Amino acid sequence: MFKNYIQAAVVALLTFGSSMLFASEGLDEAVNAIFASSTGWFVSLIFAPIPGTSFPWIVLWLVVGASVFTLYFGFVQFRSIGHSISLVKGDYSNPNDAGEVSHFQALTTALSGTVGLGNIAGVAVAIGIGGPGAIFWMILAGLLGMASKFTECTLAVKYRNEYKDGSVSGGPMYYITKGFAERGIPGGKILAVLFAVFCILGALGGGNMFQANQAHAQLSGVFGDYPGWVTGLIFAGIVFAVIVGGIKSIANVTEKVVPFMAILYVGTAIIILAMNADKIGWAFGQIFEGAFTGLGVAGGMVGALIQGFKRAAFSNEAGVGSAAIAHSAVQTKEPITEGFVSLLEPFIDTVVICTMTALVIIITGQLMFDAQQGVYLLGDSGHIQTIGDTSGVALTSAAFGSAVGWFPYLLVIAVVLFAFSTMLSWSYYGLKAWTYLFGEGKNTELAFKLIFCVFVVIGAAANLGPVIDFSDAAIFAMAVVNIIGLYFLMPIVKRELTSYNARLKSGEIKKTK
Repeated sequence: MFKNYIQAAVVALLTFGSSMLFASEGLDEAVNAIFASSTGWFVSLIFAPIPGTSFPWIVLWLVVGASVFTLYFGFVQFRSIGHSISLVKGDYSNPNDAGEVSHFQALTTALSGTVGLGNIAGVAVAIGIGGPGAIFWMILAGLLGMASKFTECTLAVKYRNEYKDGSVSGGPMYYITKGFAERGIPGGKILAVLFAVFCILGALGGGNMFQANQAHAQLSGVFGDYPGWVTGLIFAGIVFAVIVGGIKSIANVTEKVVPFMAILYVGTAIIILAMNADKIGWAFGQIFEGAFTGLGVAGGMVGALIQGFKRAAFSNEAGVGSAAIAHSAVQTKEPITEGFVSLLEPFIDTVVICTMTALVIIITGQLMFDAQQGVYLLGDSGHIQTIGDTSGVALTSAAFGSAVGWFPYLLVIAVVLFAFSTMLSWSYYGLKAWTYLFGEGKNTELAFKLIFCVFVVIGAAANLGPVIDFSDAAIFAMAVVNIIGLYFLMPIVKRELTSYNARLKSGEIKKTK
């Protein structure tokens, strides 16, 4: 029966995709209207503000969860950094352990899904709406989110499925099902199915179509306007060539792409900061002052807090459960070790890369508050630009270009690499959710991979705003299900942590190199 569903889904989606490749603006608008009218309630529900505030309840859900895990595990993210780095270096690795990728490969695969436009555009938006102080709260949210990643990724390895051919499948759908059953808690299967459905929708939209769309926008901005399906076909071909080989192929690419794009982006930022070294102290002063006093924007301190937490949630996805799917493929017999490795992810994503972006924007631009518009303005090269939801990348590019004229071209390369790597990771997330629902098998996997690549082309060619809004809502709906599961299962993680630390202290666990 499932195979019939798969075949029907493939035919329907491929037919839809083929028609969209040559879609007119009228068809785009029709699809937008249909989605807006039929799914608008879902989007509004997920991103609805808490009554009397402008703070989305889903962001509070993530921040509260991260705070609970931080306290419950005794600030594990600050006590375990050294050991986490040793694990990534392979000091405790055993190639004979079950799994498909190394600790480093699992980390880069997960990072490729989170390090992206949120680090470039999201920071500019946070500063524009919440002022420089928003960055303080973004960093705090990133530090708290490290505990969420630790919790979900430990569970992902502990409850993964290991197959005879050496492949594995893991993630929230598996640890919610198995963990709830182990503890005698009802409803695990229902929650797992919900998570898998949301994950597939999020993978096809936010993890695919949006990335292709933004990559095309950046490329066409540099090389001139040309049809989006051209970008889409090129991306789809490259993506398919990588993902057809499974997680090992994806990891082999991401372990090279992620460090390169991080060095390219952070290196460019460091050069700009070095050119303006005398302003770095002032920039940090702006961040701290804005965090606690509020420079008159969006409700002062509260506005900065809201924007910081909101953009951090969009950037590092801590608590969403997506990264746990990638981390579950690691080679280890100790689930807690991947928890240690994964907590580095929000630190790299939010604390390091987002802070670099923020410092460049604050130092190179003259931030001014426009009371009439209710936004910050960035003065650059003799003109003023408004920081808003649609101009985040453009403003970051302007900030980079104000230091060295050709730096925006490096930013274009970074954006394209970020989009490409994000698509690789989310193809794997969506695939594992797909096989959870429809069963393992080469034909089942190939069906999803083809669907995913068709949607790459659709995303680059079409302008489907409400479709992307819906998929973003689906990604954060994953967090609702996932964190419920984590609350019930965190005692299991606590036992794993206590046991591992005791054996590490006694010398039972030794370095392998």
